[in-house]
Amino acid sequence: MTVTSNLKHLASASVLTLAVATAQADTASSANVMAPLEVSDWYAFDNQLTTAANMGVTAVSVDVWWGKVEGAGDQQFDWSYYDTIFSHITSAGLDIVPIMSFHQCGGNVGDTCNIPIPSWIWNHYGVPASDLRYKSEQGNESVETVSLWADHLVASEYQEFMEAFESHFSGYADDMLEINVSMGPAGELRYPSYNSHDTGSGYPTRGAFQSYSDPAKADFQNWALAKYGSLNGVNGAWGTSLTQSSQIQPPSNAGSFIANGDQFYTQYGRDFVRWYHDSLMQHGHTMMTTALNALDGAFADIELGMKIPGIHWKMATGDNTERSAEIAAGLIPSDVNLDTDATGHGYADIVGVPASYQNESRGVVLHFTALEMNDDPYGSGQSLAQSLVFWVANEAAAQDVPIKGENALAGGVTTDNGWNNIENAFDYASYSGMTVLRINQVTTGGTGQNRYSQFINHYLVPDGDWQRTVIFIRGKTQSGQNLFIRGGIDHAYANANLGRNCQTYNVECALRIQHNNLLNATTVGWKTGDLYLDWYGIESGQGAGAEGTAMDWTTDEWPSSWGALRTVPVDGYGEEVLNHYGDHYWMLDVQMDCSNTVNGWFEVKSYISNGPGWEGNISQSGTPYSTSNHFAQCGRINVFERDSSSAQIINFP
Repeated sequence: MTVTSNLKHLASASVLTLAVATAQADTASSANVMAPLEVSDWYAFDNQLTTAANMGVTAVSVDVWWGKVEGAGDQQFDWSYYDTIFSHITSAGLDIVPIMSFHQCGGNVGDTCNIPIPSWIWNHYGVPASDLRYKSEQGNESVETVSLWADHLVASEYQEFMEAFESHFSGYADDMLEINVSMGPAGELRYPSYNSHDTGSGYPTRGAFQSYSDPAKADFQNWALAKYGSLNGVNGAWGTSLTQSSQIQPPSNAGSFIANGDQFYTQYGRDFVRWYHDSLMQHGHTMMTTALNALDGAFADIELGMKIPGIHWKMATGDNTERSAEIAAGLIPSDVNLDTDATGHGYADIVGVPASYQNESRGVVLHFTALEMNDDPYGSGQSLAQSLVFWVANEAAAQDVPIKGENALAGGVTTDNGWNNIENAFDYASYSGMTVLRINQVTTGGTGQNRYSQFINHYLVPDGDWQRTVIFIRGKTQSGQNLFIRGGIDHAYANANLGRNCQTYNVECALRIQHNNLLNATTVGWKTGDLYLDWYGIESGQGAGAEGTAMDWTTDEWPSSWGALRTVPVDGYGEEVLNHYGDHYWMLDVQMDCSNTVNGWFEVKSYISNGPGWEGNISQSGTPYSTSNHFAQCGRINVFERDSSSAQIINFP
């Protein structure tokens, strides 16, 4: 029996229509970072946490390694490392996303640690250890996870681990943004089809099937007999002459099986891949249901999450190996049309796993990787990574599944191209959150930190009382001079009257801002990474030379004698419609979190670089407390002059 080739072949137009998405987010509810796989330098980690918090990062994801906690023996839990790391994270003002990591640390791309799963598990059930492991077409066994064909044995261990985690860390319930559940190698719902136990199965190959253990083969036999009713029914469907059910086997030569297109063109091939795929889907349900049952006390209201990988290679081969890497990983079946939105290009089933829990009291978030990547159909990987990012997001939107993104490779967030692709996914697909692999890539300066800061400013939907706020300060300057401001709340006043300790955690007296004007080439570098109006000078993400929060030169009228017209909406400086006051009025236009002000009031003081420096003390009337600085109001237009106590505070037109 044959099937039409449109089950496998991809339309070349898909590469050209990325922006045509069925759903758009344009905003993010979370902007997270991954902690190191295992922290060894706590001083460096604390510095990274401080920078991340100042950037506006939401939370830090942490692998809670099964083997690290319960490695000594069944029910012998050692949470000490996690007591420490959770304390460090929350002390920095960040939330936690713990990952219930039932997989090995080591053996995957970027892994720099060696934490196996508990060794006692292999002898715990009175069955051969090989029955608990994936066995590949090459005859190799994986020890990175327990095989899904042992879920009926080991699921209770997963549940006990998560129950113990909830019991021990119940006091952190308000600090946990999400709890992610590992469902396979690297924490992803997939088979270890391109992992280190096999040879020649990694990127950019087709991978290796992982269904050759005795329990897997027995399950395939039972599945086929159940589908067709008898061995005769199997023979009739497959065109075989099998004499006993033990002859129902996975492909004896998987290479030829794929190369010949049996996965698409024969009933046996379609059935084998369907069983292989459905087995993984059932495993996903088992893991998530186990988590829901286990985390039903102090963590009952915390959102759960799961991750699937962006296996983007072997997607544009134009031959029978097309989509074979995804098939070997179990992500997609081969008996549906893989070239249509109706099936999510093959991803409808796997997106259906989290979709099936959307009527629970808490939802399940789907995480997908490879947001930073381009399509590269003619490269060695024959990749459609960017297309895949959109296919999965569109299917998630179709099934009302919240989806968040990650970069697949750490280097992907250190380039402008990577961030352009990430922002493209948020602009034109349904991604609603970002987790960066890893914290060190975006907290040590450079492109990673600058672009993530910009991303947070542009996409993250913050809490608080955010209102547009404009400040004009008249200050005569010359070429090469720029005007900055610093401000916030007085430390002593905040401590005495607001209960804030700004000496220990200085952002308590700072005001969160998001710049509206990023058009001025001179000041944009100083606005990048400028997340607070504060008293402390340059922030870690700002460009060199910043003396605080940068303002832009404006005028009420640009005469022709000055040359080509410059306007704030086009150039970021020049003629400005809100400026009714004259030239040399430097302007700050931001979204500001008014919740940290004193009944809407806050202080500002100006500084001119390469010139007069700080303005003098002034005495403005009608302010909530005495100060030698200007007082502005959040959510309004504020007009001042340097060294003058005068002030105009008006509403927006």
